[in-house]
Amino acid sequence: MIEIALLFAAGCYGVALLLDLWRIAVGPDAADRILALDTMVINMIALLVLYGIWRGTAIYFEAAMLIAMVGFVSTVAYCRFVLRGDIIE
Repeated sequence: MIEIALLFAAGCYGVALLLDLWRIAVGPDAADRILALDTMVINMIALLVLYGIWRGTAIYFEAAMLIAMVGFVSTVAYCRFVLRGDIIE
């Protein structure tokens, strides 16, 4: 039963990733694209966690933590670049 739930959740997150790609391609301004990229990072974290549950190993949870940290820093850096024109003052 858990396999069916994991498969359904992975399918939902896969559809969400496709919708995020659509928002990146069609987004009316840079803020929408930044939000879509941040949402893609969150969806990838969720997929890694689901895959880690399915495989029964903890290495995917550590990978999800690393992606979360890199995703946060990259979102902040991209927002600063869009707002100020530079990343490092």
